[in-house]
Amino acid sequence: MIELPAGPTAGGVSDFWQREIGVMGEMGPDQGQGGRYLVVPPGQDVPLDSDTDGLRVLRSTGINIMFGFRTLDPDPERARALVEAVRLYAYGSDPEAEPTRLVSPQGRPWSGDQPRGLAYWERLHGIYQSEVVDERDRFFLAMLKQLGIEKGKPFTPDERLTGILERATATGELMAQANCFAKRFDGSRYWPDRQWDLVLMLDRSDQRAEHHDQLLERAAWFYEAVSFSAAMKSQTPGLGQAYLASYTDADGQWLDGARTYTLHVPADPPAKLFWSATVYDIATRCLIDNPQQRGDRGSRDSELRYNDDGSVDLHFGPEPPADPADEANWIQTLPGKHWFSYISPA
Repeated sequence: MIELPAGPTAGGVSDFWQREIGVMGEMGPDQGQGGRYLVVPPGQDVPLDSDTDGLRVLRSTGINIMFGFRTLDPDPERARALVEAVRLYAYGSDPEAEPTRLVSPQGRPWSGDQPRGLAYWERLHGIYQSEVVDERDRFFLAMLKQLGIEKGKPFTPDERLTGILERATATGELMAQANCFAKRFDGSRYWPDRQWDLVLMLDRSDQRAEHHDQLLERAAWFYEAVSFSAAMKSQTPGLGQAYLASYTDADGQWLDGARTYTLHVPADPPAKLFWSATVYDIATRCLIDNPQQRGDRGSRDSELRYNDDGSVDLHFGPEPPADPADEANWIQTLPGKHWFSYISPA
């Protein structure tokens, strides 16, 4: 069971193929009014004794799922209240007896990155032990069988196979980076004379085009992010979000953590609730872990410095700008690390 509060939110549930099972929040059927959602696993139906009054049923395509949720309220206190009002609990249990835990790293090291080397294959093997075999899995599992990954059997590669698999993950990640950071999809460049790409080139939640599945498009997006929803492609201010990404500077050179850059945001950008610019580490695709301990600047920052015409100049670099007044518009980057940026209006 998932209970979502009323308010400006966006979210949904995806399977481990990152196919959208259900949309929640302003872009979903509740349209920001919140409500109760029951996620039903494969092969099961809605329990006969369930209270179906106002209940929305999401039928999962797999055993492993992800629930993603974000607030769109620009006020920090209201946003925090919305997060704390979310409830997740097993069907039939008392949500008050087992309160939803909100876990924060609180200074402890953590990573949202995928494992590398042999650990990648061990994780893949582990997922398939508890997952249903989807129709689209069968050819992949035929290939994985040759690598010692089978459902119901242990994964025990010998020294020769271990070396092959470790080299394969390194090569595969280079391919993923080229596919992601140097996009060659028709229509991905948002302006022909600027270095901003649409990050989402998927047409539908099931990741299918008319005659094929969008293999490279989904690989590009899911290398740098998790989950997909139509709400992420909205071009209506105040309804969902949109994402543009820049991986290079105006001259087409990779963004370098040792150099300084300026991004000019014109006055009155097409955003109803807020806009933000965020810096991510190329190696992890997570927020940059800088001494400044923040990776974004945007319209929700009360200290943001505006120009006389209402525009904003954001500064990126390892050292603060020369003018101390511009430090409120600065995101610190790290020498020796490349980075990319999203700009996201909502």
